[in-house]
Amino acid sequence: MEELATKLLAEGIQKKVVSPGKGELSTFPDGTKVIFHYRSSLCDGTVLDDSRTMGGRSKPMELILGKKFKLAVWERVIATMREGEVADFTCDVKHTALYPLVSQSLRNISAGKDPLEGQRHCCGIAQIHSHHSLGHCDLDQLQANPQPLVFTLELMEVLTPGSFRLDIWAMTDEEKLEVVPQIHVEGNTLYKKGDVKEAAEKYHNAIACLKSLQMKERPGDEGWIKLDLMITPLMLNYCQCKLIQGQYYEVLDHCSSIISKYEDNMKAYFKRAKAHAAVWNETEARADFAKVVELDPSLGPSVAKELRAMEERIRSKEKEEKGRYKSLFSYDSNAPATVTTVSSRVPLEVSSNLGPCPYNL
Repeated sequence: MEELATKLLAEGIQKKVVSPGKGELSTFPDGTKVIFHYRSSLCDGTVLDDSRTMGGRSKPMELILGKKFKLAVWERVIATMREGEVADFTCDVKHTALYPLVSQSLRNISAGKDPLEGQRHCCGIAQIHSHHSLGHCDLDQLQANPQPLVFTLELMEVLTPGSFRLDIWAMTDEEKLEVVPQIHVEGNTLYKKGDVKEAAEKYHNAIACLKSLQMKERPGDEGWIKLDLMITPLMLNYCQCKLIQGQYYEVLDHCSSIISKYEDNMKAYFKRAKAHAAVWNETEARADFAKVVELDPSLGPSVAKELRAMEERIRSKEKEEKGRYKSLFSYDSNAPATVTTVSSRVPLEVSSNLGPCPYNL
């Protein structure tokens, strides 16, 4: 172990064992899958990321060794650990320059977003010098002023090559294209069973897989368009899951993006209309529902049903608000003569499960 520590130190990595692991040290051949928790910190103790709390849940990192992970130092230090071991690794700047980009991807994943969202179509080193915001102040500061970082890792499990199903991100481009239709079918099966959350995750994984391939194409080129046409139905299925889960603004964003590219996509209009209705955007909802009927007249009865439901919700909300105003301005003859002033700047209280108020007060 002392020999390993000496080698690491010569490479600009200082290791401190917090808790020793069990068994023999693995040989870690390429293709080995390692599962570990991580905490990334500045040298002053400021925590940047923690896999036990990111996204409001505890989810360990999974890494396939030998696949040229962007943060190569993690592969290097993991190879010095036993299962169950916890250790701190203080790494020089030369090992941490790409961490802001890696962190951005990890944060996107924990938030259920595309891991490549917000990254430009160029290599990692070029992005470092592009002065492009990563969407997180701490990462922007770290990108502008690279510094040593401390990685606290806990190695949970080591799986030898061939003993596990390969994760999508670790596949070759050809393997990804082959597996996407299978994941699509798995998502559909889960949705039909009522497992909406798991179905959404399947669709999301397939989308992320195709977008990782699309990043290698020039926007608008034949290859890029072909992949986008594969992404669109998956995105619509994902939006259907998000509608059921009540994530209406995410649906609005994704459907608007689809419509901006494919103006005749009836399904995108329909889902966006339902999302608009759910968040009290009545005018926008009616416009989208009208577009649905224009594109597919056979859906007239379905649209009429959605409009009736929206109108009923609006009437119910109006009645509720009138009741609140009535109680606010009701006169009590036994009460002292006082004047109550209501500021026009105070918005009406709106039930949290109904979204923002549709009226301009």
